[in-house]
Amino acid sequence: MEMLIRLKIAIDDLHDINNDIDAMVFNGDNVDQGIKSQYDIVKNTLDKKANLLPKTIIKNIGNHEYFDYARGRNNSEDVEKLKNMYLDFAGQKSIYHDKWINGYHFISLGSESGNTRKPGSAVNAFLSQNQLNWLQQKLSEKHEKGKPIFIFLHQHLSTSIAGWIGVEQRDELSEILSKYPEAILFTSHTHVLLSIDNVKANGTFTTVHTGAVHYDILPEEGYKIKRLYNESQGLYVEVHGDKVLIKGRDFAKKIMDIFKRN
Repeated sequence: MEMLIRLKIAIDDLHDINNDIDAMVFNGDNVDQGIKSQYDIVKNTLDKKANLLPKTIIKNIGNHEYFDYARGRNNSEDVEKLKNMYLDFAGQKSIYHDKWINGYHFISLGSESGNTRKPGSAVNAFLSQNQLNWLQQKLSEKHEKGKPIFIFLHQHLSTSIAGWIGVEQRDELSEILSKYPEAILFTSHTHVLLSIDNVKANGTFTTVHTGAVHYDILPEEGYKIKRLYNESQGLYVEVHGDKVLIKGRDFAKKIMDIFKRN
């Protein structure tokens, strides 16, 4: 699988940059399909690279975890089965989860359904009211004014690709995060090049596009896109007190600072 080759290259590259990374985040689409054989292959790859990986790896859910191409659209039982496959892989009890790392709060959100017959369900994130309530509680937990809070969701709130909605509850999520200027929301999903979409600070909270390891996308005029299979991008993030330095990394070309933001 080409995706696994790119993953191995990215792991090697990040270890070369820093062999003492505190944590690594896989922000969804850990597999192309949420089936056991694909999870097993990814697990095997991570096991073989264990000596190059940090002890803390956060594995979030995307939209591809809800796909099984042999079955087509999901019913409610399919959704639960695919959720459980992800939870076993991630070592989590819930689609949304959190972790404290070196005194900083890492909060992972995730779509609770996917690829059903409901319009927009194939790839958009669905966040229940329970999850949104949980997020509000977690944001207030040990809150310190000015101290960064790191939030992750696979699907995007905004993108350069025209007309693409990523989160069904985008207004509700934005309203919650707007109360916390320290909040930094990392999203993925679109595969857009980091030179185009990266950091947006809107005065209330900050959103960061992570790029994509497998391939990247160049938005073109209108609703057109161009897939770039020779590109493999991601982020390298440093935290210094209440300051966060975010750098774009090209894993294929081993180039840092596709963009760089404090």
